[in-house]
Amino acid sequence: MILFCPLCNNNNCRNYFQDQRRNYWQCPHCHLVFVDPSQRLNKTREKAQYDLHQNSPDDVAYRQFLSRLYKPLIERIDSPERIDSPEHIDSPEHMNSNAQGLDFGCGPGPTLSTMFEEAGYSITLYDIFYANNSSALEQPYHFITATEVVEHLFSPGKVFHKLWKILLPGGTLGLMTKLNTNQRAFSTWHYKNDPSHVCFFSRETFSWLAKGLDAELNIIGQDVILLRKKCA
Repeated sequence: MILFCPLCNNNNCRNYFQDQRRNYWQCPHCHLVFVDPSQRLNKTREKAQYDLHQNSPDDVAYRQFLSRLYKPLIERIDSPERIDSPEHIDSPEHMNSNAQGLDFGCGPGPTLSTMFEEAGYSITLYDIFYANNSSALEQPYHFITATEVVEHLFSPGKVFHKLWKILLPGGTLGLMTKLNTNQRAFSTWHYKNDPSHVCFFSRETFSWLAKGLDAELNIIGQDVILLRKKCA
């Protein structure tokens, strides 16, 4: 069976793991692990899975979870008005309201965008199911966020290309997704059991991606990835 990697389009992918529900393949080129395309959810079942999410801007614990991306990203937003001191991070009067951001895959209860808006930033929402506004993907942005999104993508290579195209030089693409560490850990990894999770990234995968994009890569912990677009 010949399968093409959904990230780099390599056609020499190998079997990585198999459980009772799905087969998982790995690309030897970019190291992405992905679900057999024939075993993905259809759009109706995929949306039904997302409808189960109970995320809300009023959920303090969820805000704390998102702050793992919010705080380091807000420090890196490229602006001459930016204050670098950590004590100013949550102070709206020190934020650059001219910076435009995109919350890609915002979901049914946008929260990260609310956090940025509270700090004085302008945020555009996009989600294929909940905010499907194609014009949002035709505008330039100083920063783009995608929290718990890339593991759901059927065609991550095309999506990264699109997002990188609309990210301004000096801007940052901030991601949150759990990182695959090795095959043994993957075999008992709860993250793979979500039926809507179809792509699994590792540090090696993001290193490959950063090199291809000519981006500055910063990985924080096990789930925060920052890709900064170099200035020309």
